[in-house]
Amino acid sequence: MQKKNVIGKSLIVGSLLAATGAPVLAAGKIVIDDTRWISVGAGIRTSIASADNGAPDGGRSSDFTLENMRLYISGQVTDDFKFYFGTEKMWGEYGVLDAIVQYEPGEVFNVWVGRMLTPADRIEMNGPFYGLTWGQYTVPLYPSDNDVSNGADGVAGTFARDEGATIWGSLNKFQYAIGVFDGYSAAENQSDAPLYAARLAFNFLNKEANPGYYTSSTYFGKGGDILTLAISGQYQDDGYGTAAQSGSFSGYAIDGLFEKPLEGGGVVTLEGEYKSFEVDTNAAVPVFSMFDGDAYFASAAFLMPGNVGPGRYQPYVRYTSNDPSSGESSSLTELGVNYIISGHNLKLNLNATSGDANASGAKGKDTDTVTFGVQFQI
Repeated sequence: MQKKNVIGKSLIVGSLLAATGAPVLAAGKIVIDDTRWISVGAGIRTSIASADNGAPDGGRSSDFTLENMRLYISGQVTDDFKFYFGTEKMWGEYGVLDAIVQYEPGEVFNVWVGRMLTPADRIEMNGPFYGLTWGQYTVPLYPSDNDVSNGADGVAGTFARDEGATIWGSLNKFQYAIGVFDGYSAAENQSDAPLYAARLAFNFLNKEANPGYYTSSTYFGKGGDILTLAISGQYQDDGYGTAAQSGSFSGYAIDGLFEKPLEGGGVVTLEGEYKSFEVDTNAAVPVFSMFDGDAYFASAAFLMPGNVGPGRYQPYVRYTSNDPSSGESSSLTELGVNYIISGHNLKLNLNATSGDANASGAKGKDTDTVTFGVQFQI
């Protein structure tokens, strides 16, 4: 699920500057020479949630959660060759989230190799820091992201990341990202078949501007008029089942984003997605279980004009529906408000959810939850 703040300001330690004697640009980079530089940053998302019937005794629960804690290191060796390294809190510890060698000669064609996001739908390419809503992960996720919720110990990727290579770029308003990855690599994959992933998007109005092939679900009006439609797909042979009886996984998603700044300073944002997954029903059911069926969500938000204190209010509503091929359907409604202080770098969120949908796609416990969250990046 997650994206790095490649273009954010860097957190520079004074003692390091003194030791290197390196000059610092206004953007926060440590400049080594005319072509080489390094920058460092960080991101935190933390929340407190209260859910009815969530406590062991059946009462209302109160849970403090450090949802994300990331350190970002990026740099450039030549004008065309760059790198990125990021960490994340994983299973109570901290590990490698991204580790990418980046060859970026121009707008049309670029190559990334290493551990990175597999091309997917918008919410997965957003990562948690660039979504519109706090709880955007309530529809089924592609294998490299679904793996975390199923506790399969990273055999199909982690936090939407996997080891592989992606080519990406844009031709005018058309944007593409196509990659090949390890994918599901447990005993079920006897043929060692790779995972193929792609995302194709067309910007009908203004072209979205993001690092690499990442996305955002709101630009708070600063991107102008936006209407983007995209299709993503992933496929892996022997990516499901058991070693004795394996099968394939395939899935696709169609997502759209509309954003319109209004006279007077308000901003309307609409986002939606339809997703369809299919697993080989002739295969045995594995420990790592993938969703089979259809799902969709729709969101609407309005960034209110004018500051109230240091920030602006952005109320929103989101509805999710998951319909598996077998088993019960589920749904979830989220009502919330973002308090935007510095775009995606500093915001507060208060939301209330009601329903039984979650990222696994399987029907969960029907509950009402109130969450307050804080997001910070530098």
